[in-house]
Amino acid sequence: MPRKTAAGAPVRIVYGGDPYLNEQTARDLRHQAERAHPDAEIIELDAGGAGQYDFDEAVSPSLLSDIAIVMVTNLQNADDKLGEAITAYCKEAVGDANASIVICRHEGGQKGKRIVDQLERAGARRENVPDLKKPDAKLNFVIQRFERNKRRVEPLAAQQLVAVLGDRTGELAAMCDQLCFDFDDDPIGLDRVNQYLTANPQVTGFAVADTAVAGRTAEAIVQMRSAVEQGTDPIALIGALAMKLRGLAKASAVRAGTISQAEANMNPWVLRNAQRQLGGWTSDGMSRCIRMLAWADEQSKTNGGDPVYALEQCIIAISRKGRES
Repeated sequence: MPRKTAAGAPVRIVYGGDPYLNEQTARDLRHQAERAHPDAEIIELDAGGAGQYDFDEAVSPSLLSDIAIVMVTNLQNADDKLGEAITAYCKEAVGDANASIVICRHEGGQKGKRIVDQLERAGARRENVPDLKKPDAKLNFVIQRFERNKRRVEPLAAQQLVAVLGDRTGELAAMCDQLCFDFDDDPIGLDRVNQYLTANPQVTGFAVADTAVAGRTAEAIVQMRSAVEQGTDPIALIGALAMKLRGLAKASAVRAGTISQAEANMNPWVLRNAQRQLGGWTSDGMSRCIRMLAWADEQSKTNGGDPVYALEQCIIAISRKGRES
């Protein structure tokens, strides 16, 4: 016989959005449940492999505890029997404060949407998780992450964090938390952010690319070689240089009207900076540099290749804006 759950919504559904935020939301709900029921047993079920009887057993009293916190992942993969079991439990459990808590994670989309609808009708509460596809959403995430730590961050510092780590939400969140832990500044400024990001190979690559784009070839090569000597993998620098060139290509396309700013999917600050660096570039020159970076990438993955030499040639090409001589 299934046990009942905490007062209020008997089942919580963490739905869609950015995968890291989806996991974080479920984790926050779990911690909230643990504070309310410190003796509860934690049970994890993958809806892709678990069945009706697994769920019924999970929410029932055990030798370890009368109450369980049941974490159900991949709800979109649940079969009909499991969906029916969770729905029946949800209907039974409404308003009972002395029973198991069920937290389901769904990746979003249409797959398994029927189960989500059934659960909501039965009394489950759905937590819609935002995605972080747009630059403004990423920037808001950084600001909110600092607020979560009861701190503030300067706009330029937040923009720098997004520019470097915006495609890796987990790393972005960890960097915000680390800055708050290590420094008392309020707000955290750009200097503090750069102080931590200089150890990141992607930032080093950006610095090298910026120096090369400015035409300071020798300085850029020295920066690159110094980074390699300090242990930075050449392939990481190549990746960062390629990202920089892709940003310039998008900025050029926006300026030409080929794509819109929304289609470029770039932080406005990063886009404006890239557009300021477009002077002297041509489509042919940019294409040549991108092809050279692909060659450098191949050199770094081939036995007998010389990735440092390849990087050097790429830097020379970028500093000349892709011109042959």
